[in-house]
Amino acid sequence: MKTNEGTADRAVRAIAGIAALVVAFMFLGVTAGSILGIVVAVVGAVLLVTSLVGFCPAYTLLGMNTCKVKPSA
Repeated sequence: MKTNEGTADRAVRAIAGIAALVVAFMFLGVTAGSILGIVVAVVGAVLLVTSLVGFCPAYTLLGMNTCKVKPSA
C-alpha cells in the first residue's frame, strides 16, 4: 500500500473520525443497537484507520492522490 493521503487530509480525517465516534457513542446510541449509531461509528472508524495508515482505497479507485511527492534527486 502506497501512501496516497497528504498531511492535511490525514488530519481532517482523524478529527472527523474521532468526532463521528464521539457522536455515535454519546448521542446516537450505538451501544443500544441504533442502526444510525452503528453506521456513524463504522464511518468514523474507517476515517480514523485510513488517517492512521495514510492509505485510502477509494482514492486508488478514483485515481486521486493528496500526498505531496518529492521528486527524487
